[in-house]
Amino acid sequence: MPLVSTAELVSAAVAGRRGVAAFNVITLEHAEAIAAGAESAGAPAVLQISENAVRFHGGELSAIAAASAAVARASSAPLALHLDHVVSAGLLRAAEGHGFSSVMFDASKLPYEENVRATADAVRWGHERGIWVEAELGRVGGKEGEAPLGAHAPGVRTDPAEAAAYTAATGVDALAVAVGSSHAMTERTAALDHELIARLRDAVPVPLVLHGSSGVPDAEIRAAVAAGMVKINVGTALNAAFTGAVRDFLAAGPGTVDPRKYLAPARTAMAGTVAGFLGLLGAPDGGPGSVPGPAGPRTPDQSAPSLT
Repeated sequence: MPLVSTAELVSAAVAGRRGVAAFNVITLEHAEAIAAGAESAGAPAVLQISENAVRFHGGELSAIAAASAAVARASSAPLALHLDHVVSAGLLRAAEGHGFSSVMFDASKLPYEENVRATADAVRWGHERGIWVEAELGRVGGKEGEAPLGAHAPGVRTDPAEAAAYTAATGVDALAVAVGSSHAMTERTAALDHELIARLRDAVPVPLVLHGSSGVPDAEIRAAVAAGMVKINVGTALNAAFTGAVRDFLAAGPGTVDPRKYLAPARTAMAGTVAGFLGLLGAPDGGPGSVPGPAGPRTPDQSAPSLT
């Protein structure tokens, strides 16, 4: 089916009082697995490509973007394409024309006032082109190249009053917040601050985004969505499933040289992980499987099973 927009999927999730998952794409197999998992779960999803993934592909966005878009268009599931954790202005501008309906512009390492200025500029650029823009306030640790950062260290978590001022000053369409998760976690031990999530939900008029969801247990994800989280980002869990399947296959058949032999089970393992996460987030139609909870933030402006 045609690509849908991230704004459309997030708006539907807000209206249905549920979450929508966004999964990181590194290889073609990641994109195929996300599509297969979404089809299996009967749920929409976002395929997101990070600046780190673009760097892995030699700094060239077009090939992995075109492949991901082609997979999404061939799928029967509603899928959107999102450019994630963009730091460079050049990559931000490359989003236009490659099928991306949304961008996460990450100025979170900058001092607050510089973050506001840079993000407001990115939002203006995006909205002029109909691109939905997400940003981050607070410090979600675990990013590549950063020193270890405790998820509950002083000054790390997002302050609701500052978040309200930030969204008003920047005009962002969604806000990634620091509430206890961390990027690149390989064990699901993160404890989220659900009271803070509820306060942030009440403080800001845009949907909240949870980064680092791979390290968050099932019950914590369900509770986070009930408290007001909408977009749930998952990356490392797919990589763990991929690598585990490859490792197991090669341990059993160390003489294998055809990559298709081990990429197939790796793709299947990732698809199962995708379906598992999607099963946590509520029924797409807002029916009996919906996650109970508050009505959540306003609808974004369209223009502007246990896991292994």
